[in-house]
Amino acid sequence: MKAIWNNTVIAESDKTVVIENNHYFPPESIKKEFYQPSDTHTNCPWKGVASYYNVHVDGKENKDAAWYYPETSELARSIKGHIAFWKGVTIEE
Repeated sequence: MKAIWNNTVIAESDKTVVIENNHYFPPESIKKEFYQPSDTHTNCPWKGVASYYNVHVDGKENKDAAWYYPETSELARSIKGHIAFWKGVTIEE
């Protein structure tokens, strides 16, 4: 699977975990040069507190386009540290 934004592959893995129709990419599969930590945090009742990344490609920013759970509930332990995407980031095989 590939995560693509602004015509650039920003993550790639054959070991994503799918939860609620979102592909969660292992942390080692992201291309770190495109990510900057965000101050945004949200709470999911069953997964835990999510942290976000802003994605930067070719001088453009996609604010809070990637999220992950640094710590998870027991139910979501399979995605701990994995990164998922939205806000125009496409996921392709």
